[in-house]
Amino acid sequence: MMDKEEHLFEVFENLIRIKNECSCTIFSECGLSDMTVKQIAYLKAIDEQREVTFSRLAEITRNSKPTITEMINKFVRMECVYRERCPDDGRILYIRLTDKGKKIAHAEHNAMRRVIEQMVNSLDEHEMDLLIGILQKVR
Repeated sequence: MMDKEEHLFEVFENLIRIKNECSCTIFSECGLSDMTVKQIAYLKAIDEQREVTFSRLAEITRNSKPTITEMINKFVRMECVYRERCPDDGRILYIRLTDKGKKIAHAEHNAMRRVIEQMVNSLDEHEMDLLIGILQKVR
């Protein structure tokens, strides 16, 4: 008989597989099945910063400005971001996410929501309460 740790490993591996499938579905919906983890992290950084410039993004990601420019040009071609001039200082360019970029930046969060939705649809109320109680104990 399988020990409990191995059984838990398999259960969580299955949950991660389901979450990854949901993430892949979200990326496919955006027409992007080949996004890298690094690219997703950059889109998340842009999303979190709101008023992010090329210089600031280079600082946050610890990259050079030319690297950031190349990456942003790629994102523009992928229709994930666009450039917007600062209304107060036309020399400043902000990097903004398109709706598609926002969807990708939020993909992991939304994938977890889909996994939870599957759990809610698979478990009755008592089982959900039990699961919540057990998971709250894990620190």
